[in-house]
Amino acid sequence: MSESTHAAALSAAQQRTRQLVEKSLKRRYRAEWRFKAYGIGAVLAGLLAVGFLFVSIIGTGISVFRQAYVQIEVEYAADVVDPAGTRKPDDLRGADYMALVKRAMREQFPDVEGRANLKQLYALVSDAAAVEMQKHVLADQSVIGTRQVLWVLASDETDQVLKGKIERELPELQRTINDQQLAWIDALSAAGKLELRFNKVFFTAGDSREPEQAGVWGAVKGSFYTLFITLLLSFPIGVAAAVYLEEFAKHNRFTDLIEVNINNLAAVPSIVFGLLGLAVFIQFFGVPRSAPLAGGLVLTLMTLPTIIIASRAALKGVPPSIREAALGMGASQVQMVAHHVLPLAMPGMLTGAIIGMARALGESAPLLMIGMVAFIVDVPGGITDPSTALPVQVYLWADSPERAFLERTSGAIMVLLGFLLVMNASAVLLRQKFERRW
Repeated sequence: MSESTHAAALSAAQQRTRQLVEKSLKRRYRAEWRFKAYGIGAVLAGLLAVGFLFVSIIGTGISVFRQAYVQIEVEYAADVVDPAGTRKPDDLRGADYMALVKRAMREQFPDVEGRANLKQLYALVSDAAAVEMQKHVLADQSVIGTRQVLWVLASDETDQVLKGKIERELPELQRTINDQQLAWIDALSAAGKLELRFNKVFFTAGDSREPEQAGVWGAVKGSFYTLFITLLLSFPIGVAAAVYLEEFAKHNRFTDLIEVNINNLAAVPSIVFGLLGLAVFIQFFGVPRSAPLAGGLVLTLMTLPTIIIASRAALKGVPPSIREAALGMGASQVQMVAHHVLPLAMPGMLTGAIIGMARALGESAPLLMIGMVAFIVDVPGGITDPSTALPVQVYLWADSPERAFLERTSGAIMVLLGFLLVMNASAVLLRQKFERRW
């Protein structure tokens, strides 16, 4: 074969090789592009799902921040408020204030007659109006015998009509409010005596069977007390356990058994911890049922594995040179851990605490097992008072048949998310404060 023929064959082989390589590169580039596209699509799908969730929650719950109020002119008749004339607080508390509310409503619509019609008229105003009047009299007894103009809570059905949540076009039998009541609501609105105002009751009251009187303050305080106890117990115990296992404990079968159990406990369903708390803390130790103390103890057990695992990972992330330098300068092992390793690992430990506390904040199953699902009206004043928590409150309201509880459910979820954001922001600030560069 001549040189020219050999060179031509070699050139043709190189050309084929180059074409094969270019074809392979194009195939790999297309595969890489598809992989990136799949990743971007997954991220966008996740963002769309989260966005849809937030839009749905906010769209449903935003109306809870406004509540319908009715203006009534009340005469604090002495024969009703204090018929004995004693002016004693106990006598004033026992007065029939609802009779005064009914009298004020009859004055608004003097043409209404008949027991059934009057009952429908009174249903436009919440029973909380009598409670507000009682507080007014107890705070200032000089109002007895005078006429006062008050804005009181409207009923949940009146509120829903004013917010457009009840369709007027539906037949009367398919609505929870009849045509006559709609006419009264329109008359009050036209006269400027029925309007939507900021719903302070939602942020200052506890739970109630009546939607317009239900608030999240009791659940917020219950969650705060519960998480305070959880953090107070789980963080120091979890950090101490991680430091011991990572820095001081010898690696043997006993420590291997402890590590396996810690990892297994991190994956145990939360309701198991609720059963454990019911059997140990409530039945054996006699901790008050449905109290933040019991809830905090149960959630401590649940969050400990997460904090221990994260804290050990943070300790492992500290460079060995830090330990060697401290020991080389004559520090003891305790001094080395306390003054050098622990401060550098603290940001990672706080991250573990954030994860554990966020999980504890959203848990409801273990709290249901220890009785925090009970209907609690009063706002708790301490860690041993009966209480509920925000996730449980959401569960209770979501199961209620009244339409007005739907917006309160979404509103409570918004408060829960706000609670979580504040807690995480505080933890991030603490992390930045303790973070050190080396």
